[in-house]
Amino acid sequence: MTEQRLAALEARLQRIEDERAIERMIASYGPLVDAGDADSVAALWADDGVYDVENWLMKGRNDVAAMVRSSGHQDFITTGCTHFLSPGVVTIHGDDAVAVCESTLLLRRGTTYDAVRAGVSYFHLSRAADSLHGWQIVKRITRLLDGTEDPRALLSDGVAGRILP
Repeated sequence: MTEQRLAALEARLQRIEDERAIERMIASYGPLVDAGDADSVAALWADDGVYDVENWLMKGRNDVAAMVRSSGHQDFITTGCTHFLSPGVVTIHGDDAVAVCESTLLLRRGTTYDAVRAGVSYFHLSRAADSLHGWQIVKRITRLLDGTEDPRALLSDGVAGRILP
């Protein structure tokens, strides 16, 4: 095997490993937030990472942890809920990445579950050797899939791998 072919193979393997690490990180959000593990949820974000959900802007890990510990979120957990994130579409740009997925929040109502929210989640991530997954969230934008243009644009931007400002 030539050096050039070996380098190309190593680059492909690194991309696949990066994509898999990001997919695993995104998939871990639902179980962690439903378990109420505020510190582990917050650790998914960079120290100065942002979580932007409609009218709620969380800046930094402390804000993300506070959201998980909030009475509103704790009510979801004690009622019975599941935050389900679909498989993500991941695009690697060196030490940055973009991922997008759809999310559904199901809340227990007696013996059944109602879908109370369906949204799009757009992630800008950066490589972080000291994190559990090797990546951390720089910015997550979540919008309700309400038929308007903005959430649909997030889906398109995410699938195209565009890093948003």
